[in-house]
Amino acid sequence: MTQADRHSMDEMVAFAARLAEAARGETLTRFGGAGEVVNKAKSGFDPVTEADRAAEAVMRRLIEQSYPEHGIVGEEYPDRPSNSSCCWSLDPIDGTRSFICGLPTWTTLIALLDGGSPVLGLIDAPQLQELYVGHGSSALLMKQGETTSLRASGCSRLSLARLSTTDPFLFDAAEAEAFGRVRMAARTARYGHDAFAYARLAAGTIDLVVEAALKPHDYNALIPVVRASGGMIGNWQGEDDFSTGKIIAAATPELLEETVALLRG
Repeated sequence: MTQADRHSMDEMVAFAARLAEAARGETLTRFGGAGEVVNKAKSGFDPVTEADRAAEAVMRRLIEQSYPEHGIVGEEYPDRPSNSSCCWSLDPIDGTRSFICGLPTWTTLIALLDGGSPVLGLIDAPQLQELYVGHGSSALLMKQGETTSLRASGCSRLSLARLSTTDPFLFDAAEAEAFGRVRMAARTARYGHDAFAYARLAAGTIDLVVEAALKPHDYNALIPVVRASGGMIGNWQGEDDFSTGKIIAAATPELLEETVALLRG
């Protein structure tokens, strides 16, 4: 890293874990129905809760106190400009629909970007007490005081793959048709897990995730975790431009290539 070289990666990992712990203090106390739910979409349903806002606010305060030169981009509040090459990407609750339904697989996403590229990713599943961290070639799961290494499954054939997407009804018509080809070729599919599916891909129990319409705060933290576990992540062309929001995460290059071919039709 450039500016981030002033701080060791161990320091940054420890700080990201502090952010996650602070966010847990706001989300877990409200999980199970406490707090107001607001629909922020002009059409459809895009919920935001008191927990979303409170968790992002507490993380922002910690960053501003500890690294005032770092920028902050998040889901719920305006961007904070950076006075260095470092910037934190925050999604306080990824999977708010699961959160308000009392389902446990919602996560908090935290990423450190250096020069605009995510170099550290953290996927925290507070209700499950699972913290997934990835940077460089190090991917780890921290759970109940134990730390284990993560490794993607190595699945190289779509016919053997365990596929996930958050909700197939979120695709537009053309995307749904393309995803349908992948779904028909895969061994099995599970829906509704948002970023947690990428965590489980890094852990080797999901082989493939295909999604569209993701925003930077949705995917910044996923990239280092998936890549550190040996997995692949790119857009629907298999490239590194994530700006379209169309994302594929795959256990192997072969599985990514097969999926890209089917999405192209």
